[in-house]
Amino acid sequence: MQAKDLMTTNLVVVPPDMPVTALAELLAARGISAVPVVDAAGAPLGIVTEGDLIRRLADQPPGAFTWFLNHFRDAKPLAQRFAKAHGATARDVMSTGLVSVTEAEPAERIAQLMEAHGIRRVLVVRDGRLLGLVSRADLLRAILRAQPTAAPAADDAALLRATMAAMREQPWVDTYWVYPDVTAGVVTLYGFARHDAARQALMALAQGVPGVTSVQDRLEPMPLILRATL
Repeated sequence: MQAKDLMTTNLVVVPPDMPVTALAELLAARGISAVPVVDAAGAPLGIVTEGDLIRRLADQPPGAFTWFLNHFRDAKPLAQRFAKAHGATARDVMSTGLVSVTEAEPAERIAQLMEAHGIRRVLVVRDGRLLGLVSRADLLRAILRAQPTAAPAADDAALLRATMAAMREQPWVDTYWVYPDVTAGVVTLYGFARHDAARQALMALAQGVPGVTSVQDRLEPMPLILRATL
């Protein structure tokens, strides 16, 4: 699935000179959490989020001690924060570190960009002009649409081989100490797990094998004598 399949195209966009008060009213009236800022040609300049506007309320005058410490800090980020918190127009408060993709960008890559940059939305552009926006909600809908339908029944031996193969692909799996068994499509995990995170991950891994109907956890905490051999 690509960006063109996921993106929202009926966007609300604003010009860079739009007053901040009007921006706040727009977000509240439309029930949206962000709005792109574009120039006259439709090229994205930045984006204004609820967080950018809420910063105006959170930015209070520093106390005496903080004021003193600020003299020893890098002045540039302090000045940038002040400008965003007290700006009068969209241009003043918008975030300019935009992350954009083309229409052909796959959903997996978009998810990676959001994770890497700690953002909630990615712009979709063509020839420098804004076409749409992919948000986390759009990605969640893509995940739901991509859920596989019920797989045809597979024999237990084939499911066991597939489960073992999936385990060997993951470096965190202690394949030597985990013994899956498959009966009537149900995977039962026996053996030892070194921690709860591994236990939960193994459950998710087995459940993701096509044809597996359910997973049962029979793993025991790994004994200290075995931990010493790892």
